[in-house]
Amino acid sequence: MENGILNHGVDTASTITIKGILSLLMQSIDENGNKRVISLGMGDPSAYSCFHTTHVAEEAVVDAIQSEKFNGYAPTVGLPQTRIAIAEYLSRDLPYKLSADDVFITSGCTQAIDVALAMLACPGANILLPRPGFPIYELCAGFRNLEVRYFDLLPEKGWEVDLNAIEALADQNTVALVVINPGNPCGNVYSYQHLKEIAETANRLRILVIADEVYGHLAFGKNPFVPMGVFGSEVPVLTLGSLSKRWIVPGWRLGWFVTTDPAGMFREPKIIERIKKYFDILGGPATFIQAAVPRILEQTEEFFFKKTIKLLKQASDTCYYKIKKIPCITCPHKPEGSMAVMVKLNLSLLEDICDDIDFCFKLTKEESVIILPGTAVGLKNWLRITFAVDPSFLEEGLRRTQSFCQRHAKQL
Repeated sequence: MENGILNHGVDTASTITIKGILSLLMQSIDENGNKRVISLGMGDPSAYSCFHTTHVAEEAVVDAIQSEKFNGYAPTVGLPQTRIAIAEYLSRDLPYKLSADDVFITSGCTQAIDVALAMLACPGANILLPRPGFPIYELCAGFRNLEVRYFDLLPEKGWEVDLNAIEALADQNTVALVVINPGNPCGNVYSYQHLKEIAETANRLRILVIADEVYGHLAFGKNPFVPMGVFGSEVPVLTLGSLSKRWIVPGWRLGWFVTTDPAGMFREPKIIERIKKYFDILGGPATFIQAAVPRILEQTEEFFFKKTIKLLKQASDTCYYKIKKIPCITCPHKPEGSMAVMVKLNLSLLEDICDDIDFCFKLTKEESVIILPGTAVGLKNWLRITFAVDPSFLEEGLRRTQSFCQRHAKQL
């Protein structure tokens, strides 16, 4: 890692954020080149015309603004009608009903992550995070003085959680484990049985589960999306999510922090009061965005979701089969959900490439293609490729990547 990161000016003393390293990659682009820049690094499908939010969502926001009813502050925990609508939306997939009191509105899923870790942080506590995973968890934990312990996801088992590792890592100071499903950065979707085993393990260890479901319902493989909250009677679950991915509106910053806990552990007055006080110091999403949520959730047609799923499946197929043609890159598990996939670099087949970061910086400079180095999500000498892009961009980006690999291939 030291060769790649230090040579390109990345600060190894701090957590490498996805946006931070993508920004550095953008700065390394040869401005004198004549190739258009293709980013397969950032999970923002709204940048492409083939991915577009539904008209219902846009109209709901416009109507909320024009009503002139939502120009003031919202309650710090969120508008009542928004909390009710999200509770009803999430309850569709659960064996019990959530109430508005279980729901807190956040500025995107990132703020929901921060809330979850802030609520759990206490002297000496530790949290179990997946590797590879989403680096914001480590960043938030660092600010909270919350010790991080990593458990591996197993590529040979479809990126399932290494449950034995969790048993070995957890102790009396472990407060929670994080499950990201559908998976970012791996593109996996966990089966009902595997999620049940995770819940049973957490119950046995007496820790709760943080369920990051920002890609909820974006599943297009053999496993349907099953929310972790289904097992809320087995183990307390904090469900984090947002509108951003399913409705293709990441810039709207509308997320939620939800206690999917039918046993009521999170309904203790002291806990509720602590959560509410913390929300008093947060700035939530714009009030008019919150006001649009009930209509967005109630009136979005199934056709819109099916179209998005079809686009993602086609793109993931293209990505998987194009990668198969590149000898130095292997994909251990075909993506079945979310918008990204992890692939492994075989550096022994390449000349003058020392690691994944070096690979990505040289690819950017020579081909104007941006791919995220696996180091940014916890796996050195892997790559994360985002396939939620325009098909022509995806094909051209992977073609250029193949040309780059051929140019740097070792001569046998």
